[in-house]
Amino acid sequence: MANDLSLANGYAHSLSQSLMVAVTVFRSEVGYSVVTSDEFEGDPASVVTEFDPYEA
Repeated sequence: MANDLSLANGYAHSLSQSLMVAVTVFRSEVGYSVVTSDEFEGDPASVVTEFDPYEA
């Protein structure tokens, strides 16, 4: 979990590029978190950003 959105986005972008998978940044009660998009099962309204390494 990260409390800083720019930190979470940085980790998400790096993870997406390293693993070559889409990742989702979402907000929870505790802070921001990053998970692979195919594993995200939360509320779509909590999604902040999505990174897909195959999109320009």
